[in-house]
Amino acid sequence: MGRREAIEMEEKEKRGFPIGIIVLIILLAITIAAFFGVYYYYNSSLKAVNSNNKELTQITIEAGSGVEGISKVLKSNNLIKDELVFKVYCKLNSVTNMQAGEYELSQSMSVKEITEELQNGNVIVKEIKVMFPEGKNMRGIADIIASNTNHTKEEVMEIFESKEFAKELVDSGKYWFLTDEILDDDIYYPLEGYLYPDTYIFESKDVKIETIINIMMNKMEKVLDEYRPEIEATNLTVHQFLSLASVVENEGVSKVDRQGIARVFLNRIDKKMALQSDVTTYYAFKINMGDRDLTKTELNTFNKYNTRGPNMEGKLPIGPISSISEESIEATCNPDESDYLFFVADKNKKVYFSSTNAEHEQIISELKEQGLWFNY
Repeated sequence: MGRREAIEMEEKEKRGFPIGIIVLIILLAITIAAFFGVYYYYNSSLKAVNSNNKELTQITIEAGSGVEGISKVLKSNNLIKDELVFKVYCKLNSVTNMQAGEYELSQSMSVKEITEELQNGNVIVKEIKVMFPEGKNMRGIADIIASNTNHTKEEVMEIFESKEFAKELVDSGKYWFLTDEILDDDIYYPLEGYLYPDTYIFESKDVKIETIINIMMNKMEKVLDEYRPEIEATNLTVHQFLSLASVVENEGVSKVDRQGIARVFLNRIDKKMALQSDVTTYYAFKINMGDRDLTKTELNTFNKYNTRGPNMEGKLPIGPISSISEESIEATCNPDESDYLFFVADKNKKVYFSSTNAEHEQIISELKEQGLWFNY
């Protein structure tokens, strides 16, 4: 080997690996580091924002939002760490059909848990179910609405007492059974007796009072439609018919008793006798049944609702006194055939009928002797 070759060999040994290889190794190391960095960041971003924070946040996903829109909503509410990671996750995992609606999500939920909620459509259930028992007057109905919605009793009663609102309904002609009889100045609540008692489902606690009224009246229309020919065959207007049916509702429990009670009242009207129904007196003085007994003054005070007061011979109360069940409507359409003029119920709600006042007083005496007389 010559001197020149020896020098070149020595220089190569000094240079070691070629520069290109070194650069390649460095780039490879950076790539691997970046890959693991991205992998770590990706997986970290899929985890909960704060696993200890289970406080629920309410969000709304609008229809047609898509992954792009949903990611923005989630990020703006600090429910995900990174919008891009969310979108990549949805793409890689074929997350589709995320549903619109209102949701309650928390920072303790992972991206996987959030997307599952959205895919399953686990929206906030805002619908409410409200039951209106038969025989409730408007004050009682207002209590129920106030207890189940975001309205106060005062707000409900303001509409229940509104002649203007009632007049709009009458003038609209929407309900064949609604006439200007309900607009009489002496009527407490124009729509008393016209709201059908049932269990209803409303969209939310924010449901409008007017909406509740319309839904209940729509149901009343369906019920009355079935009995329209029979109602029109009576000598009563629909308003008078419902007034009578509401008293029957409150005086009887069973269908048979209500048919008998309806006949008693019709017989008394034919004979120009006062109905003498205590339930009308309670209503007249806005006293709830069972709160206390009636006073002699109340019983003897004239009021167009008080059928025990003076000048009420052969007259119905000026309007219904409560909501009315279909059974009472049917019973009033098809009363028993009898000459009974009196009835009384014992403390077990059993009803006794009689044709004369003497028989009536005898029954009362016997009930008291047997400890069956109702006392408050």
